[in-house]
Amino acid sequence: MARLVVIALGGNAISPSGGSGSAAEQTRNLWSSMGQVAGLVAEGVDVVLTHGNGPQVGAILIKNEMARDVVPAVPLDWCVANTQATIGFVAATALEHHLRVRGVDRPVVPLVSRVRVDDDDPAFAEPTKPVGPWFTAEEAEDRAATDGHVYGPQGDRGWRRLVPSPRPRESLDLPAIRLLRDQGAIVIANGGGGIPMARRGDRLEGIEAVIDKDLGAALLAHELDADGLVVLTDVRGVAVDFGTPDEHWLGRVTLSEMRAHADDGQFRAGSMGPKVDAVCRFVAASDAPASIGALDEAAAVVHGEAGTRVVPDDRPDG
Repeated sequence: MARLVVIALGGNAISPSGGSGSAAEQTRNLWSSMGQVAGLVAEGVDVVLTHGNGPQVGAILIKNEMARDVVPAVPLDWCVANTQATIGFVAATALEHHLRVRGVDRPVVPLVSRVRVDDDDPAFAEPTKPVGPWFTAEEAEDRAATDGHVYGPQGDRGWRRLVPSPRPRESLDLPAIRLLRDQGAIVIANGGGGIPMARRGDRLEGIEAVIDKDLGAALLAHELDADGLVVLTDVRGVAVDFGTPDEHWLGRVTLSEMRAHADDGQFRAGSMGPKVDAVCRFVAASDAPASIGALDEAAAVVHGEAGTRVVPDDRPDG
């Protein structure tokens, strides 16, 4: 049986900071990365894809703000669903093309997919995830008084809305993912961590929250009994003492070593911290390796030839 790897594409790698954020730019980045994914599939690696959507959801929220006197605002669960569809159809079109070029005949299916969270998750009491446009302190105070949202300072650029980021508990569309894979499809699922849903009484409801994409990818990889998890982003891997004269990039490290670096406060909560947390959780739960690396080195990261690879403690050379 082919080795199954869940590959998570970072939203910032698809739409990098400093870029235009245009559809054309994001399409170019996805076409490039899907070429590398197609190469892996042609080699015999079985893949399931997922992706981030932070910049893309942020763009929708800015549009909400600019058009708030014209059309109703789109809630966060709808934002996630919208971006899943947009990124998914571009990635599917690109991957199908690159597979055909390589003589591989497999369907690619982008799945609008939901993930259950706990309605009583502590994150709902303390929103921490910044989303949407920037405001001055005065603007944020005025908006909080009128819309009831939570706002917080985010460095020198100003204030942003803060939303809950609850832990993902269950991929609600896992049966559909498995069914599609059984029929030979390459599935793109749980984009943006998945559309956040909570059970309320006898029904599921979408909620105003965002799920961390990397934790969602780790959950999906574990649920699928994947042989590996790969998180692709806009940097070449994981560094310790980042930005100092002692900075160095990690190659292959054991789970215990990576957790020790995390306990030492090496990884910021707003950047590399969630990625390290996600890969560590996957390695601990699945006893399989996980890697973090650059989007433009996707194939090399999957093969353990680039990026940072976290391996179980009993397999330091795995």
